[in-house]
Amino acid sequence: MDWGTELWDQFEVLERHTQWGLDLLDRYVKFVKERTEVEQAYAKQLRSLVKKYLPKRPAKDDPESKFSQQQSFVQILQEVNDFAGQRELVAENLSVRVCLELTKYSQEMKQERKMHFQEGRRAQQQLENGFKQLENSKRKFERDCREAEKAAQTAERLDQDINATKADVEKAKQQAHLRSHMAEESKNEYAAQLQRFNRDQAHFYFSQMPQIFDKLQDMDERRATRLGAGYGLLSEAELEVVPIIAKCLEGMKVAANAVDPKNDSQVLIELHKSGFARPGDVEFEDFSQPMNRAPSDSSLGTPSEGRPELRGPGRIRTKRWPFGKKNKVGAGTLGMVGEKDSEVGTVGPLLSHEISKSVKPRLASFRSLRGSRGTVVTEDFSHLPPEQQRKRLQQQLEERSRELQKEVDQSQAWWRVPVVPATLETEAQESLDPGSSEEPPSEESQDTPIYTEFDEDFEEEPTSPIGHCVAIYHFEGSSEGTISMAEGEDLSLMEEDKGDGWTRVRRKEGGEGYVPTSYLRVTLN
Repeated sequence: MDWGTELWDQFEVLERHTQWGLDLLDRYVKFVKERTEVEQAYAKQLRSLVKKYLPKRPAKDDPESKFSQQQSFVQILQEVNDFAGQRELVAENLSVRVCLELTKYSQEMKQERKMHFQEGRRAQQQLENGFKQLENSKRKFERDCREAEKAAQTAERLDQDINATKADVEKAKQQAHLRSHMAEESKNEYAAQLQRFNRDQAHFYFSQMPQIFDKLQDMDERRATRLGAGYGLLSEAELEVVPIIAKCLEGMKVAANAVDPKNDSQVLIELHKSGFARPGDVEFEDFSQPMNRAPSDSSLGTPSEGRPELRGPGRIRTKRWPFGKKNKVGAGTLGMVGEKDSEVGTVGPLLSHEISKSVKPRLASFRSLRGSRGTVVTEDFSHLPPEQQRKRLQQQLEERSRELQKEVDQSQAWWRVPVVPATLETEAQESLDPGSSEEPPSEESQDTPIYTEFDEDFEEEPTSPIGHCVAIYHFEGSSEGTISMAEGEDLSLMEEDKGDGWTRVRRKEGGEGYVPTSYLRVTLN
């Protein structure tokens, strides 16, 4: 079943149908383009949402980051950010594979369709011109036949007329003969034109137009096949990211299961445990014994012999500060606590803690161990409770140990540079200048180290890798700034993900660029 045989007389129908097919192709391209815009807007909104709810402070400075609930929430935000990256990848694939390619294909189909229909219209015009020539020759033959018959009748009438002269009769016969000859020529011309038109018409309907219609049918079927493939790309773009999205969803599920209430309770204890003992029993204050005062006692602060002081335990109001508002402690109270700390065991630690809480803590700082950068400023965290003070001091000790180890590693890199011994240097100078006098080295030069100081601005080269990673999936870096990688390929990690879902890596063969973070398994140095 083909169009050239079955639809030989439906030229206008085929013209409308092929135009509808191209319009449908353009409509689908427009639909996919708007779909990519929706995906891009969705991904952008997701990234903005993640950025809005991500913690503003670094994890090491945020006590809340120690709770499993907060850690799970941050992990969910990261998975949502990776999910947004996959939506961007879907939009990019649809834009490149569908919009760009189908738009170009649609333009090619329009040009091909235009060429086929122009060829068909030229064939129709040629057939119509042949039919017009046939009609003209037919009318001429008809006219010449009438003229010949009329001339023959005139000659016969004059031949029978006795009054007609012989010359008139001869002239009428010659005219009839001439008209008859012209009619015969018109007849032959009409017959030849008819034969030519029938041949052209048969070629038009049985060969020329069927070929054009078959070309149109082939074009339309190729367009429909390509459109069907475009429909499939819509689902393929989604299926390509399904494994990563499934991992994102699985990561969210893992984060949800990672919430550990018991552990969070223990973390809260470790963060805020003071180490103080609970307050002891409140002593009984006996106001029934009269407090007699000698007439010579003029000062409330000077006790008489054998008489209780007014500043005794009965006058001290032990503040139950864990459950009430803490009062500021003045200098007078400090003196009073110092004198009576032995009598009331709980007041000293409690008030000393209030004093330490009112003191503005100093910010802990760690200066470089290099001499040109100053000395290390210590911090005893005396403003914290004993338990927290112990933990903070231990944490500071570990941090400074790591910093010290880093400085040692850097300094060892300098000491690996080969140094020319002083004796060899002296011998070289003597060989170059024999007349120079040898002078003993001064004490100052002996005490001077080979390296007096390190470069203050010495840091690791910014291009050195900060870790390594392995590609979990294949990635084709088609956009500017990205780089391709194969599944299972080992890469050098140059820059971590800044929250946009992309990580900068370097290939062993050379080349550096960005790849999706969700496509990598990262290990930091």
